[in-house]
Amino acid sequence: MQIIRYRSANGKAALGVSSGDRSFSVFFDPLLQLHDLLLLHAGELRSRFEEAVRSAELSTSPSSPLAPIDGDMEVWAAGVTYKRSEEARMEESGTPDIYAQVYAAERPELFFKATPRRVIAPNSPIAVRGDSTWDVPEPELTVVVNAHAEIAGYTIGNDVSSRSIEGENPLYLPQAKVYAGSCALGPGITPAWEIANAYDLTIRMIIERNSRVYWEGETNTGELKRRLEELVSYLFREDSFPHGVLLCTGTALVPDRPFSLEEGDVVHITIDPLGTLSNPVVRGKAKL
Repeated sequence: MQIIRYRSANGKAALGVSSGDRSFSVFFDPLLQLHDLLLLHAGELRSRFEEAVRSAELSTSPSSPLAPIDGDMEVWAAGVTYKRSEEARMEESGTPDIYAQVYAAERPELFFKATPRRVIAPNSPIAVRGDSTWDVPEPELTVVVNAHAEIAGYTIGNDVSSRSIEGENPLYLPQAKVYAGSCALGPGITPAWEIANAYDLTIRMIIERNSRVYWEGETNTGELKRRLEELVSYLFREDSFPHGVLLCTGTALVPDRPFSLEEGDVVHITIDPLGTLSNPVVRGKAKL
């Protein structure tokens, strides 16, 4: 079961509970938004969720999904949390030692990624920068954290990145990571209590080009070097998120050079049992 945001028949964003194609229900309060749920402690959120599940009827989930983010929620990301990510960042960089240091350091790398208006919904286009020459998707388990620093659930994130810009100089990381169309989330939020072991989730990525599989790979969250609670703890050390926050936890699926995303590609990221996040690719913000 998942919490989903969708576009209702009246054109407004609504909140519901979905179990895929089997059943669907809405929360009793039609004005309720996702960030309202993340004001609640984990136990209260579970009660509200289970109340909505009890009212579920056999009906098809809405066909107009929205990204699972609203209000003043933010998206942050963690870097170099997998060994493969360390290796890839060292390959691209003119100063490779700093990535080895981050991988081994006590303090994790955390950086701001997106606000709600910048986040791309499932099936909508993501973008690569028009001034970049080497661009990759980064499939990531994304934790949904409430205002009380409790992990409330999980979703799928795509931290689209310019490896050419970041590789030129690590200080260019914000330009490589934060731009129009660089972050996709979805399809919904699977509650934390429904995931038995967040460190044993298979992550698969397929990239289609010209309607054929051009690249594919698979990894497992068991390869994470850092604990999810550790990443959340550092994020909340000297900051607060009154509407909740989503934290992308890093990637281990990095296509080898010379692969680079091209306009017309389609990226499919699957994390069992969170579902699949699919997005076509365009080049430049004008195409969004």
